[in-house]
Amino acid sequence: MIKKDILNQPFTLPNGTVVKNRLFKSAMSEALADKNAAPKPALNTLYKTWADGGVGLCVTGNVMIDSRALGEFNNVVIEDETGLVQLKTWSKDATSNNTQCWVQLNHPGKQAPKGLNAETVSPSAIPFNDSMKSFFTVPRELTEAEIFDLIRRFAFAAGVVKKAGFSGVQIHAAHGYLVSQFLSPHHNQRTDQWGGNAENRRRFLVEIFKTMRAEVGADFPIGIKLNSADFQKGGFTDEESLETIKELELLGIDLIEISGGTYEAPAMTGAMAQQKESTKKREAYFMDFAIKARRAVKTPLVLTGGFRTYEGMAQAIESGDVDFIGLGRLLAIEPDAPNRLLKGESPAQEIKPVKTGIKAIDNMGMMETIMYREQMNRMGKGLQPKLNASPLLVLLRMGLGMIFTKKRVVKERAS
Repeated sequence: MIKKDILNQPFTLPNGTVVKNRLFKSAMSEALADKNAAPKPALNTLYKTWADGGVGLCVTGNVMIDSRALGEFNNVVIEDETGLVQLKTWSKDATSNNTQCWVQLNHPGKQAPKGLNAETVSPSAIPFNDSMKSFFTVPRELTEAEIFDLIRRFAFAAGVVKKAGFSGVQIHAAHGYLVSQFLSPHHNQRTDQWGGNAENRRRFLVEIFKTMRAEVGADFPIGIKLNSADFQKGGFTDEESLETIKELELLGIDLIEISGGTYEAPAMTGAMAQQKESTKKREAYFMDFAIKARRAVKTPLVLTGGFRTYEGMAQAIESGDVDFIGLGRLLAIEPDAPNRLLKGESPAQEIKPVKTGIKAIDNMGMMETIMYREQMNRMGKGLQPKLNASPLLVLLRMGLGMIFTKKRVVKERAS
């Protein structure tokens, strides 16, 4: 018999940080920065909505550490303290209602659309597969000096996050972005100390964590979002992921969020994992890996992807295999779902596939990001999510917005 209040139980992280319940809002990119890459007031409204909705720990959408390396137009960037006032206002609303809010820090590497940045960089100059070459350029291989600079940038940004009043930070090492690229033998074919064997490919992540920890101290939580696997031929495997998790535990990571996939193999959207009958019954896409991780380490674990019902979430917590339930897209269409779940009720809304009918776009899972970003933009304006929005109209609106933003960016680069 599942306890009715099991999701409502607090959890204490190893460093003493107390999270009020077991519901974790996973990162979704909001693209709500102003022209100076500082947070718009809409982010305050959006995150206050989620805090009031009852979530225990909320992770922001990816905040970039380098203005030359955006993942999408209008990303928030932290590379100095220019936007500190706006960040403090954001953190105040995001941490209301006794909510923990951590900032996810990221660098896209080569996983940035054509025309967004002056160039893209990666551990190695490996192009995307044939189906995606028209959307992404071949990256330039990073120099060792640039690698050290990126490590410094991650740590500096974490320090600003702490100064701004957020509760912690999360390193984005999943979904095919730069840290994930370093971990992958497919994307990282270097022959120096940053590539080759698994230990060398982990070095970038390890040095980011160590430098970040030195910057923020032992009491400020540092978490990570990590792929269980890339689900890509020659990519990061679950065996290597487990070894990475073990090393992170020894280093003192505070919380590990398990996910999986990349733009080239979007397992995180459910496009692959839902095919298994066992996955449908347990709901979570990556539960098999979470069980392996729990047997390997004692570090608190978050499992994100696929949860649909109160029963599925409660059973996952009751099993002891995970400590937090990661929710993403659901909170973009039902921001107060946590309050419902905390009463032992299932969400009122159901996540459904988002399709435009344009095969190239649908195969990449891009509409998942675009559609739910549209809902977050509405909430940032104080509006309710629009559940019957047309994917094609949303795509067109986003495309027009990108055209205008690109013109502005090109003009600024030229001046």
